[in-house]
Amino acid sequence: MPTFHVPGADLDVSFSDEQGRPVVQLHGLTSSRSRDRTLGLDLGRGLSGTRLLRYDARAHGRSTGRAVPDDYRWPALATDLLRLLDEWFPGERVHGVGPSMGTGTLLHAAAIDPDRFSGLTLMIPPTAWDTRAAVADDYRAAADRIEADGVDAFIEAGRAVPQPPTLAGVAETVPDVGSDLLPSVFRGAASSDLPSPDTVAGISAPTSILAWIDDPGHPLSTAHALADLLPSSTLTVARTPSDLAEWPLLLHDQVASG
Repeated sequence: MPTFHVPGADLDVSFSDEQGRPVVQLHGLTSSRSRDRTLGLDLGRGLSGTRLLRYDARAHGRSTGRAVPDDYRWPALATDLLRLLDEWFPGERVHGVGPSMGTGTLLHAAAIDPDRFSGLTLMIPPTAWDTRAAVADDYRAAADRIEADGVDAFIEAGRAVPQPPTLAGVAETVPDVGSDLLPSVFRGAASSDLPSPDTVAGISAPTSILAWIDDPGHPLSTAHALADLLPSSTLTVARTPSDLAEWPLLLHDQVASG
């Protein structure tokens, strides 16, 4: 796999060139291309007839990073994304897709360069604005726990947290971030939020919002707020694993119509 250097990290990248529309796929916090595939969040699988760029965010998966929390704030990740797009798709408008942290990264990138995106597929939008403070406290506590007790204790505690019903039957996964960098990754996420509502309302790219139920870290309140704010958006809510299995087709249809 090729790597792409950004300040403080080398990003691991994969690129599938089928001579079609340009698409970039991101992943969620503590995840990676590989882990998202296990979770059923690799919507690019089977996305034929596109030029599909996937990458692991800094410190995630096969990418490197450093123990600097500000490196993992969403505006910094958005700058990484825009650098990648300038390298792989110079001067082109790109369809962006990604869950959770990937959604935050895409919205910040679209706020920085609104003409860069032909469309957005925002998956399981995370807590934002009024709901962000509580989860930020949880991320800081997680960072402290990992430093005090080790990553195994953190993983064991996480097993007590119920999974959304859409993930029923999915194999257990663990964070795909090294234990030396995981506290910094959490602290960077804790100091992140979506762009302001006024800024989001100015993003004109056609947007599909894909949400699921019963997940406090990805509440439907954020999905509904984004649907209300974004001027050209649709909202689809998954309630079962079979609903989740339809998401790749929804992405395919959106990219094809873009």
